[in-house]
Amino acid sequence: MWISSHDGYFLPQIKVKSDRAWTKAIETVPKSVCSIGLGGFRYRVFAVSSPMSGESAIEDGSPLLDQVKLTYNRMLSQGDPRVSDWAMMASPMPTFGIVGFYLFAVWYGKKVMAQRSSGFEIRNIMVFYNSCMVLLSLWLVYEFSVAGWIFGSYTLGCQPVDPSMHPQALRMARACWVFYISKLIELADTFFFVLRRKFQLITFLHVFHHAVMAASWWFGVKFVPGGFSTFHALINSFIHVWMYTYYALAAAGPQFYPYLWWKRYMTTAQILQFVLVIAHTTQLFFFKDCDYPILFGWWILSYAFIFLILFSHFYYQTYIKAHKMAVAKSTDGEKADTGDGKENGTKDKTD
Repeated sequence: MWISSHDGYFLPQIKVKSDRAWTKAIETVPKSVCSIGLGGFRYRVFAVSSPMSGESAIEDGSPLLDQVKLTYNRMLSQGDPRVSDWAMMASPMPTFGIVGFYLFAVWYGKKVMAQRSSGFEIRNIMVFYNSCMVLLSLWLVYEFSVAGWIFGSYTLGCQPVDPSMHPQALRMARACWVFYISKLIELADTFFFVLRRKFQLITFLHVFHHAVMAASWWFGVKFVPGGFSTFHALINSFIHVWMYTYYALAAAGPQFYPYLWWKRYMTTAQILQFVLVIAHTTQLFFFKDCDYPILFGWWILSYAFIFLILFSHFYYQTYIKAHKMAVAKSTDGEKADTGDGKENGTKDKTD
């Protein structure tokens, strides 16, 4: 038999093997609701105050629902206490709600905009938005660098999270939180595509990348706001400085198009980013005494591999395959022109 709290306040599960152990265990439970497991059955006990009170009331409970609630609360209780009071950090549900709304709005928005003959003209808004994202990304690069990676004490090897209230540790945690918020802001990228009817840009890669980054970084800030995983955040922020610079210039007008020849190299940089993240994360599995949650190592490695495959496929389809098709089409066109010329020339001479 075991006892655990059932009112949102966690107590360790207490295994009870005898009447004496039961008496001792039940005295540790406050006047609150708890769950008692007897073999394979679950009951609820209300207002437990002492084993001699005689005021306990037992009713059937839902084992599955109770276990889900207990597991969920236990998970939240393992979060970093420094960020528990920060905006959006109390529960993942608001983040999941935002991501869910994002997916629905993109799907429904495409249906609505498809009925219009043209998209909205929002050039000025896009220039402003992308310029702000450049500044935000620059700030994140600076903060991650100063708080740890370049001007701090971080190393490329095992780098555990510093859970202290030291100003440097709090600075890194704050940078992680702002990085997470930036992922929510970046969902607006897709809405701009929808409003402009640029449906060809709303690819699976684009939507999947934005949704996963926003959702997964809530867990990063909640449980590991600093340390090993922030290497990826630093690299990603640096890439986004150039990416949003490109978007801002492209939105500014055709006069800037001749200076945007480096577009394909942004995709190359994205691919290189994931190669670096994979190489950096892989070493985590070879450390014997690294105090960093291995679960997050697996998660980072998994989505880095997925994004590497998706971005590599995008690069091949957009630049390599498209170039080959353009060359083949151009060659076929030249052959057709040459053939027509000979036939016409011969015919003209015959006539």
